[in-house]
Amino acid sequence: MATLNAEEFSVYARLIRDLTGIALDASKAYLVETRLDALVRELELKGFSDLYYRIKSDASGALARKVIDRITTQETSFFRDTAPFDMLKFKILPDLIDARKRSLPKGGRIPIRIWSAACSTGQEVYSILISLKEVLGDFSPYSIRILATDISDSAIAKASRGFYQAGEIVRGMPPELLSRHFIAQDGGYRVRDELRAFATFKRWNLFDDFSSFGRFDIVFCRNVAIYFTEEDKRGLFSRIERVLEGDGSFIVGSTESLLSSAPVFEAHRYLRSVYYRKKAA
Repeated sequence: MATLNAEEFSVYARLIRDLTGIALDASKAYLVETRLDALVRELELKGFSDLYYRIKSDASGALARKVIDRITTQETSFFRDTAPFDMLKFKILPDLIDARKRSLPKGGRIPIRIWSAACSTGQEVYSILISLKEVLGDFSPYSIRILATDISDSAIAKASRGFYQAGEIVRGMPPELLSRHFIAQDGGYRVRDELRAFATFKRWNLFDDFSSFGRFDIVFCRNVAIYFTEEDKRGLFSRIERVLEGDGSFIVGSTESLLSSAPVFEAHRYLRSVYYRKKAA
């Protein structure tokens, strides 16, 4: 396996932060080595220096996207941590619907706009959609828009297909939900089209401007900012605050807190979970 010297790691750490926002210290040199070694061998290069120069000289950006695919963590599962989805079903969603009904013209469809930022291979998105379906049943009284974004080409492609091997399904998917919302296919399971149709998938870097996405009632951005510097966290949370409705809910990972990075938000607890809303003016 190719190895990184200290100078090479410093160069790659800057490159990876520029590409993904992920901040790596010297203890993570092994991670870069193990995840990019296959790319060195695939391109029949002598080492990581050659790979770096090849990346920088590739005007198409295709090689940089391959680096992103290999570096970004795609560890996820259906209904990961469970509690946020209970909170969505029994607290955030009912409160949102009640609030929207009060300002809705008679006969109007209730808007529900959700963004799954850094959605990885799609398990979070489909967990959200299944949660909505289980609570609401018929979607026709609602105008539902689910946006799912991730920086990885391969992750977004898999999420958009909505097909999972049996080993991926058993991680978090209750059998009764599997039978209702998936179809057995080619030794795995595919999300039913009538559910998949409510999600739009887009490759997007969270450090790029996303103001064109419009406004959201609920934003999930879990277990992503933990890899960023404090400065980058503040910038990301500030941009999310600007696309979140005034009474919208922001959900981060169970080990994350916005209290120091985004003082514009205040925490609200529901059972075992916490969600955030903008502080009252």
